[in-house]
Amino acid sequence: MEENFNSGYPGYDNGFNQSPFPPQGPNYVQRQVSFGEAIKRAFQNYCNFEGRASRSEYWWFALFTMIIIFPFSFASGFMQGFTGSDDPNVFTFICGIIELALFLPSLGLAVRRLHDIGKSGWWWLLSFACCIGPIVLIIWFIKESDPVENEYGPVPNIEQL
Repeated sequence: MEENFNSGYPGYDNGFNQSPFPPQGPNYVQRQVSFGEAIKRAFQNYCNFEGRASRSEYWWFALFTMIIIFPFSFASGFMQGFTGSDDPNVFTFICGIIELALFLPSLGLAVRRLHDIGKSGWWWLLSFACCIGPIVLIIWFIKESDPVENEYGPVPNIEQL
């Protein structure tokens, strides 16, 4: 039996990258941001803890941070293994500087992503809870956006068809 998501929205086409529950009616859709646009938005709003951020915006920036940090972490581990020393090397310092530079944009984006699903940004503190906290946050970050305006603002990236 096929599930019918269109029951309350006659004429709504549930195509690729469209939520089955349109945010403002059948003529609106939440657009997914591109990789470059997500990075640009994260740095433009690096210390902004208000408003909402879409799922695609959050996960593209998460991928960007992993792509940036991984080579330096790998090089640091390689150098420590090569020299047989546990002392920090130049790659360890570079990696630390990059992580510090990306911390506020990542934190702001995580708070705005929590706002997007109707949660307070203070829930980010779950990341410090052993084992279960980060798992809960990942599940929340995977969730679709609230399909309607909530207390934190309008649905992000909304476009009229």
